[in-house]
Amino acid sequence: MTLQQELAVTPSAKLAVRNVSKTFRTNRGSVHALDRVTLNVSDGEFVCLVGPSGCGKSTLLNIIAGLETPDEGEVLTDGEPIRGPGRDRMVMFQEAALFPWLDVFDNVMFGLRLKPGLTKAEREEVAHYYLKLVGLERFAQANIHELSGGMKQRVTLARAMAPNPRVLLMDEPFAALDALTREQLYGDLQRIWEERQKTIVFVTHNVREAACLGNRVALFSPHPGRIREEFKIPLPRPRDINSVDLAEHATEIMRALKGHLRATEVQE
Repeated sequence: MTLQQELAVTPSAKLAVRNVSKTFRTNRGSVHALDRVTLNVSDGEFVCLVGPSGCGKSTLLNIIAGLETPDEGEVLTDGEPIRGPGRDRMVMFQEAALFPWLDVFDNVMFGLRLKPGLTKAEREEVAHYYLKLVGLERFAQANIHELSGGMKQRVTLARAMAPNPRVLLMDEPFAALDALTREQLYGDLQRIWEERQKTIVFVTHNVREAACLGNRVALFSPHPGRIREEFKIPLPRPRDINSVDLAEHATEIMRALKGHLRATEVQE
């Protein structure tokens, strides 16, 4: 594989979640995290999973990543069942989880060492490409402790993107950041998604964030975790999280979420 081929936009993956259920058993009892969840994600689609804490959205993300196994049902990428973690799916968590003994450049290079078919020089060029993509090319030699929270998440995003996965799985990656930094990253992520055309599944409990980023929003409710509704977000990009049009979509989703939570409380 040439470097030009590696940096070219590669086909993204289609995901199919079919009747997935998951129960966690502990000494204090069991938690029915997911109940017959079905979700289809198209090639290159940006889908947000939104809902309150404990609704199973992170559990579903872990199952798609191959980090958890469903009790029932299955998840497929392009028709092939997921049996475990794979290079085609990279995960970005809330915590940056960078290696403090490595500088910014070597953190991005770490993920590339798992990528076959590239020379050392090609890996280095790929790392520089993704650092430039996230706006950190001037900080390649910086130590991790010298970075702000937002910069650390940019490094994490570059590291996740560098192996050129077909699916990017993001679990509340901006939740710990201040509002201004989050807004900057919303713009960056939309730009990167449009440029690289990856399939993205993004978990959040922030309804407005979901409306800002997703082509489609899947609304979860807890006890047990189920997808109650889906909402298409037809707004043009780049989207401003403070816009009136976006607020209308977020209000619609929040109204539906509150209604499902009230119905769940009545059933309990």
